[in-house]
Amino acid sequence: MPIMQTRRRFLTTLSLAGAAGLVFPPPARAAEAPLETTSVRILRFPGICIAPQYIAAELLRAEGFTDIRYVDAGLRTELAPKVARGVADFTIDFAATAIRTIDGGGAVTVLGGVHSGCWELFAKDEIHSLADLKGKRVGMQTAGDDQDPFLVVMAVHVGLDPSRDIHWVPSTDPTVRPLELFAEGKIDAFVAITPDSQELRDRHIGGHVIFSNAVDPPWSQYFCCVLTGNREYVRNNPVATKRVLRAILKAADLCAREPARAARRLVEGGFTDQYDYAFQGLREVVYDKWRDYDAEDTLRFYALRLHEAGLIKSSPQKIIADGTDWRFLNELKRELKA
Repeated sequence: MPIMQTRRRFLTTLSLAGAAGLVFPPPARAAEAPLETTSVRILRFPGICIAPQYIAAELLRAEGFTDIRYVDAGLRTELAPKVARGVADFTIDFAATAIRTIDGGGAVTVLGGVHSGCWELFAKDEIHSLADLKGKRVGMQTAGDDQDPFLVVMAVHVGLDPSRDIHWVPSTDPTVRPLELFAEGKIDAFVAITPDSQELRDRHIGGHVIFSNAVDPPWSQYFCCVLTGNREYVRNNPVATKRVLRAILKAADLCAREPARAARRLVEGGFTDQYDYAFQGLREVVYDKWRDYDAEDTLRFYALRLHEAGLIKSSPQKIIADGTDWRFLNELKRELKA
């Protein structure tokens, strides 16, 4: 490795470690068993909202991990399913996707909530509410999705029949984002996540936000995204799992308290080249609720909505019993007091 890269990496590590030390004391490893493995694989996806799992890299090194790999996730809908298949060990993902993966028999375990909102529903100016989506064209990220699960549960909540009342428009080219279809007038609405939200405003494409899960109840009262681990990794490596969760939760606090530093880390790490979008997105996403919100209530809430919409067969109780483990989160809530 060139000397300059080595020096830059050292300074970055020192900077983040110092920031983490300001937020929390170093982990009390003397009271913990040694790591069962020093390797961890985490999915990589362009969404800025899952920034804590990228910023956690240096914190993971401080926890004793020496082999930290980021694996390309591909499509947004493939995060939790890829963890279930063992492509990676952990990812932050939308709670509803994790629930659908568990319902389908996927080997994943939800470990805790990370943030409470990053989704915005953009629509044409004449559309003012979710109910106004009736008869409208709504974009989807991939052609492989029958319907967008997030929009489906919201549509059912306001009395729409998603299969009959909404015209779902998939992107036939995975490189073409719904944002571009919206800009071209080919769809009337779509769900945007950071950095799409910032780009829409910056390009003055038009339209407006009719819903945000960060501020609109009841959705804003629950976690949006949760940390999901491969079930076998979690079962076989409980010490490593706790340390991964600790690093990501510390990173979430850093995102909340120092978004400028976090945005720079994303750029330096090669996770984005758009500092302004990253900084704005990190300021808007709610990262400081992981101690306060109830992760189990979140899964129960979304499982009920998904069951009502016919997207899962399992009861909320079965989803929670089969696919969650709150031991590590409960320990860290006591350990990492604000």
